[in-house]
Amino acid sequence: MSVSPDSSPLPRRPRPPAIAIVGAGPRGVGLIARIAARAAQLLSAADLVASPAGASSHVSAPSHVSAPSHVSAGSPVGGRSRGGPAHLPPRPRLTGADATPGGGAAPGGGATPWGGRLVLHLVDPHPPGGGRVWRPRQSPLLWMNSMAADVSVFDDGSRGWDAERDGPPDSGPSLAEWAEDIRAGRLNVPLAPELAAEVAVLTGRTFATRRLQSAYLRWVYERAVAALPAGVELRVHRRRAVRLTGPRDGAQRVWLEDRELPLVADAVVLALGHLDAEPDVQERELGAFAARHRLTYLPPEYTADSDLRALRPGQPVLVRGFGLAFVDLMVLLTEGRGGTYAEAPGAGGQGPGDGPELVYRPSGREPVLYVGSRRGVPYHAKLGYDWTGELPPLPRFFGPEQVADVLRRQRPVDFARDAWPLVQKELGYVHYHRLFTAHPERTVGSWAEFETAYAACEVGGAELAALVAAAVPDPADRLDLTRLDRPLAGVTFASHAALQEGLREYVTADLIRRHDPEHSSDLAVFLGLLAVYGQVAGLGDIGPWWHGFFSYLASGPPGPRLRQLLALSRAGVVRFVGADMSVTADPARGAYVATSASVPGHRVEATALVEARLPDPSVARSRDRLLRALHEEDPDGLRVTPGGLVAVRPEDARLLDGAGRPHPRRFAIGAPTDARVAAAFARPGTGAPAVRQNDAVARALLRLLTEDARPARLSA
Repeated sequence: MSVSPDSSPLPRRPRPPAIAIVGAGPRGVGLIARIAARAAQLLSAADLVASPAGASSHVSAPSHVSAPSHVSAGSPVGGRSRGGPAHLPPRPRLTGADATPGGGAAPGGGATPWGGRLVLHLVDPHPPGGGRVWRPRQSPLLWMNSMAADVSVFDDGSRGWDAERDGPPDSGPSLAEWAEDIRAGRLNVPLAPELAAEVAVLTGRTFATRRLQSAYLRWVYERAVAALPAGVELRVHRRRAVRLTGPRDGAQRVWLEDRELPLVADAVVLALGHLDAEPDVQERELGAFAARHRLTYLPPEYTADSDLRALRPGQPVLVRGFGLAFVDLMVLLTEGRGGTYAEAPGAGGQGPGDGPELVYRPSGREPVLYVGSRRGVPYHAKLGYDWTGELPPLPRFFGPEQVADVLRRQRPVDFARDAWPLVQKELGYVHYHRLFTAHPERTVGSWAEFETAYAACEVGGAELAALVAAAVPDPADRLDLTRLDRPLAGVTFASHAALQEGLREYVTADLIRRHDPEHSSDLAVFLGLLAVYGQVAGLGDIGPWWHGFFSYLASGPPGPRLRQLLALSRAGVVRFVGADMSVTADPARGAYVATSASVPGHRVEATALVEARLPDPSVARSRDRLLRALHEEDPDGLRVTPGGLVAVRPEDARLLDGAGRPHPRRFAIGAPTDARVAAAFARPGTGAPAVRQNDAVARALLRLLTEDARPARLSA
């Protein structure tokens, strides 16, 4: 008998309360960890099992998976970790996705008819822990974008953490500390030989492979599962969620690919990462041009998933985008095709930044990459030194009070008008605070005097310019965010060859500065950017510029990648196009043509074009079937921002409908939302906005289960 999505002939049967988490990557796992941290409260809510008034739903049939997980939750996941016990008592409660839900008392069950059970459904076709992006099966050439010491999914409460608001801190090791614990025998984590070899030499300053990060995230996942209280059962479903139905005041149904019956839950959390999208109008036109003229066009997508086989050896390839997607592309098309690097002869082992100057030895299989973008330069290199001394007191000019003030105004938020002046003042404040306190010999007067005068000045005004000029004699020590954002604005080169030399000089200078602690005000600005990003998230969708600016300054590639870029440029494998890159399809030439403001009149023709970036956010064009179905089946049931993001209530990430009403049972966290935070990971000691957001959702789920408490819980 066929079963429609909204009705069923099945008899009524009791079921425990349930939460479905769609997405098993870092955000989904982080949410499980916060549920575990709220264990006592959640178990108290779960003991009050009952059904929402008038709600009815199907009992979830078991979901077959090709490789079901049968990890015994509560069993040791590898020795002692920082901030945690050596092991947790074994309490089997994680079942594979093919486990059969049933009644009776759960392990360690309570006094309720259902044993105090709470069911967590985790839905993702990719392995729990890393999800799609951090999956274990990917090229070993791809690195993380942060040093191992700066990567964690935990927060020790050392800064910005309010225990009453954010719950108990969840201390745990960073990626570097995790590797150290494995080496010291404090953790027993089974690893493939190549990952064990990487752990053996990993330091806090290493840029680990993404495959090692996948292993770390898998361990974090198992740790979170082991910390769940008795009676909480986690069911893993290695399938795609394709539809979400259910009334606002009743049980929700999550429909899975190739499965007849849905999962039934009291609440659903969409923990989705960056989403693929169908091409937009311009991308479709460029793709159609390629088909007509037998060219190659690769639209925006996650580079590790791109099919690069169509790019031939020696082929001229235009690359539009100079951020992290380009770096991945560069690696896969050079080292990934057999090219190698060696130290430059006569360089004495010292090059720009923290490492030797390199030469590239091509394999002969590389295409020629012509790369450009709006800025025309790569993202700034990761900073190559650690913080010492006094931290800047944040927030100062852009904190929760200022965000609330912006939101109280009866008008749509305009980032440039309402927030950017405050952001500029905050970043200037941390920059000059560091300069005065760590490098006083390059300043005039006292910090106290400067701080008082700075607070009274308006951003962009003559008074502030005069204050900075008098207190900071060297222009190189002054913060110029406009110049930082567009370093090639108004700069032209006499020839394409001159541009190559000019950009190599620019990248070299950037590497030197980013590894020199004498410019530690750059690190202060980095910390300021992290703090500001968490505040900006509360403003909703403010357009793409801010996120791009943040990524350019704070989320650039490791220094070694830029040293490789220099070697590839000298070898002629990578060639720079310049700023304000424009690409057109020339039917007369049967080619793509690029021009740039940096070399007026110069044209580059190519037979391939790669969009080196992720797709722009778009619910309407999303390839995520669940999200797209929500939008298409009930356009008023899901608010989408002008920038294509899913609108959520900032305080608890509940989905908003067309009228701005928060859905009582649906939540969304992560990149596709207008409350996205800077990263899924936590930089130790910085307040971890992602962890705090996960905790806010965990609290909201707790309250929901408590409010649902009735004498009996039924499903149909």
